[in-house]
Amino acid sequence: MTAWEQRSVVPVVPPVRPRKLAKVPFVELADGRLQGVVSSGSDIERVYVSSIAAGTHAFSCSTNNNRPCGGLYGRPCKHLEALVAEAVIQYGLDRVARYLRVEVGEDGSLIRALDGEVERTQASMVFSRFLRHLAYLELPGTGQAVAELHWFPATGAGA
Repeated sequence: MTAWEQRSVVPVVPPVRPRKLAKVPFVELADGRLQGVVSSGSDIERVYVSSIAAGTHAFSCSTNNNRPCGGLYGRPCKHLEALVAEAVIQYGLDRVARYLRVEVGEDGSLIRALDGEVERTQASMVFSRFLRHLAYLELPGTGQAVAELHWFPATGAGA
């Protein structure tokens, strides 16, 4: 077991560059996928849950209530393109490419290097994680420990 696994606090890796959260408010490398929530370009009330599987590069995009994205025509839709772009800003091209196990061409385009097919996945897990993260923003500020956040990574923690 590594030293950070024995602690209740772990260091947070800062983003490669600051992100604007309006278009892609949630992006993560988790559960063997690049996944996140992408705002609709046409309806402020709608969001899409998009994901790309590591290794197979199978991709999925649907609304938060599992209605398929109309832009999936055998290739990644604009929501997936936005997800990849924001993931590269958040984590860096090399880290995202390693995670997805993809070789990026000389053009530097990760989205063009993907060779997967559409594979419908349930949006509920990713969307509920997004909602849980939003709920943390509503907690009142306090200097005291918050029991439900005892596991939450803290900046400045040593490894």
